[in-house]
Amino acid sequence: MSVAINVGVLLLLLVVACNAETSRYRRKLEASEDMPFDSDVFRAPPGYNSPQQVHITQGDHDGKGLIVSWVTPSDAGSSAVRFGVEEKKLDQVAIGKVLRYKYCNYTSGFIHHCTLKELKHNTMYFYEIGDGNSTRKFHFITPPNVGPDVRYTFGIIGDLGQTFDSNRTLQHYQSNPVGQTVLYVGDLSYADHYHLHDNRRWDSWGRFVERVAAYQPWIWTAGNHELDFLPEHAEPFPFKPFMSRYPTPYKVSMSTSPLWYSIKRGPAYIIVLSSYSAYGTYTPQYEWLLQELPKVNRSETPWLIVLVHSPWYNSYEYHFMEGETMRVMFEAWLVAYKVDIVFSGHVHAYERSVIHFLLLLIPAFI
Repeated sequence: MSVAINVGVLLLLLVVACNAETSRYRRKLEASEDMPFDSDVFRAPPGYNSPQQVHITQGDHDGKGLIVSWVTPSDAGSSAVRFGVEEKKLDQVAIGKVLRYKYCNYTSGFIHHCTLKELKHNTMYFYEIGDGNSTRKFHFITPPNVGPDVRYTFGIIGDLGQTFDSNRTLQHYQSNPVGQTVLYVGDLSYADHYHLHDNRRWDSWGRFVERVAAYQPWIWTAGNHELDFLPEHAEPFPFKPFMSRYPTPYKVSMSTSPLWYSIKRGPAYIIVLSSYSAYGTYTPQYEWLLQELPKVNRSETPWLIVLVHSPWYNSYEYHFMEGETMRVMFEAWLVAYKVDIVFSGHVHAYERSVIHFLLLLIPAFI
């Protein structure tokens, strides 16, 4: 039975196995203010040009690749990642690429992306980035082999931002040791709340989530706060900061855009869609999803999960029916291919229900 879940700013844990339940954690109802720039959670690491804003995401289709990303603030430095299965013997090296971007009156630091390939499944790796006395070390665990008979736990986070409540949410996720990968359903830094979409807030958000995102992959979905569309200030190309900072392995699933793609991880096949890219008939996203769904082998990946920022079903007044046109385009396909669960964000509340296919109401459950 298919289920639609709107996550909002709440945190869930999804265990892809039987007899599991979601977290009982609840955030308070009152709105929360952004933390100031001098908050300790935004503090840059010590050392000249020390790598910061470190995060990882899946780098191929089946979990044997990993993309490591980070920023050096003062100069490009090295784009190498030294890694290995022994902490004191990092005997493999991958070389990445570096880029910068400008947005209104802001110029980014040096943004590095490096893909590690042919990793062993279900293995802890240690990795090091940086130069000289400003190197930093982290670690991650690769997923098990893709297949139906493995247990894997996903954390679900959306619309996190960088408020005092955001910090509580991230602390809560850190306190639960079972989460292995975060499925992030859009809206990251909320830099667009500020004048000229103050991109320093992208930097502070990257430093804020590093304490989790450097150690386990976050699977990215773009939301409305990633659009950063300001043509009146000579910024006519949407998603510039997001796509510069947060890469996805879109090419391995034959996608033409980083904003929609698929991966396999353990027993799950995960499809990411973009609520704020064209999805009408004949558009690239439409044509890609039409070709993608038949590729899913349920004997290999029995769980089929879809991530999309704007919910197709939502009983709240806020953002009500904003996902309706995408629902009209794609819902029948998801039902036909028996998608197990759809995760969304956007509405800052928690709600879950059985899918109401073609608006035929089916009783919700909790």
